[in-house]
Amino acid sequence: MAETPQHRLGELMEQSNPAFEEVLSCVFGIEGHETRTYLVLCDQPGSTIEELASSLERDRSTVNRSLSTLHDRGLVRRNRRLLDGGGYVYQYTAIALPEAKEMLHEALDAWTATVHDVIDEFDGGDD
Repeated sequence: MAETPQHRLGELMEQSNPAFEEVLSCVFGIEGHETRTYLVLCDQPGSTIEELASSLERDRSTVNRSLSTLHDRGLVRRNRRLLDGGGYVYQYTAIALPEAKEMLHEALDAWTATVHDVIDEFDGGDD
């Protein structure tokens, strides 16, 4: 089950023309480096932490934390691959961009509905 993102939609409200990466970060409540990790995984499905660390020029522990957050948000899937010499390695794949876009739309629609409810329920009285 995907963790509910701690969105930062207020940040989007302050921008007249946000970049897609900024929308992704704010709606899913992820950091810029996590957004970059997701986008690299879109181009390099099935990557290991080691491969991503090299591509992103980040240390393995940072990439591992990014992947953990992305996995919690439902943006990345993890599969275990057995190694020939024994043991295993995890491979990570980003969910398809159209699926991520649909998740973005759903999150924004839910937030918008909540704001509309607040507006509609306001009666102007002094409680």
